Amino acid sequence: MKKRNTIFVLNDFTFRYLIVVLCLVVVLCGCSGRQNNASSGKLQVLTTTGMIADAVHNIAQDRVTVQALMGPGVDPHLYKATHGDLEKITSADIIFYNGLHLEGKMGEVFRKVSRTRPVIAVTSRIDEKLLRDIPGFEGTHDPHVWFDVQLWQQAVKTVSETLIQHDSINTEFYRENTTRYLNQLDSLHEAVKAAIQAIPQQQRVLITAHDAFGYFGDAYQIEVRGLQGISTVSEFGLKDVTELVNFIIARKIKAIFVETSVSHKSIEAVLEGCRQKGWDINIGGSLFSDAMGESGTDAGDYIGMVNANVQTITTALK
Repeated sequence: MKKRNTIFVLNDFTFRYLIVVLCLVVVLCGCSGRQNNASSGKLQVLTTTGMIADAVHNIAQDRVTVQALMGPGVDPHLYKATHGDLEKITSADIIFYNGLHLEGKMGEVFRKVSRTRPVIAVTSRIDEKLLRDIPGFEGTHDPHVWFDVQLWQQAVKTVSETLIQHDSINTEFYRENTTRYLNQLDSLHEAVKAAIQAIPQQQRVLITAHDAFGYFGDAYQIEVRGLQGISTVSEFGLKDVTELVNFIIARKIKAIFVETSVSHKSIEAVLEGCRQKGWDINIGGSLFSDAMGESGTDAGDYIGMVNANVQTITTALK
């Protein structure tokens, strides 16, 4: 008797069913997970992005155990939870995520998990007036707040206040480290401003694969264009490529940029379009947009990532 091969398709119903199962497992496993954490003497902190994990590390250092779901080169817009993420979610004492729909469908998971443990969107306390609106999507905002260092300081404060609330014995330690880190971010903000202002005004145009650098443009006075929208889920078409090519040629822009967490296909289409029209343009380098660099490298923490981006941008555009 022959065995039949079965193909399973993850349709919308199946996805919703898995969400329900995940939440049930969280409820059932929550108690045992927390008992294990208590025995270690440290809070178990889970974050989505590396930028948030780095903020936790700067504030708490070795007083907590922190891990990020999304490592270097990972696009949070497209991220899908794996089976291995289940154990991390159920064993965490605190979960920090970006919010503003950066994590896509993961946001629904976190909302349900929040019934059993603290789940905090680090952007939740940022004044809505400071957030960038997304054209055509009323009531939604650009999630890439970390590209404005001063806005990211608000996220850092939310992380700090949450850690103090749930681990009050280390209050003074957390407060001292938060003050130190915020001072470092003040210096970073001023350094970025000075570096971008050194680019000649007519050359101060940043073109990337998707529209992740809007806050960066507003904060540091550099014009920003992205081929795709705020999320990499959105598709780009021939019209989008043609319009961007025409803009580049009209403005005589000499460099455009790829991103470490986004396919290079879109920017390569723009590059080819420019060359077909006789405009010689270069890839100015690779920018860290939705994820930091590898741990242990210059871009492996938030400050290093920002500095690496600024160095790449200024070198290419000056």
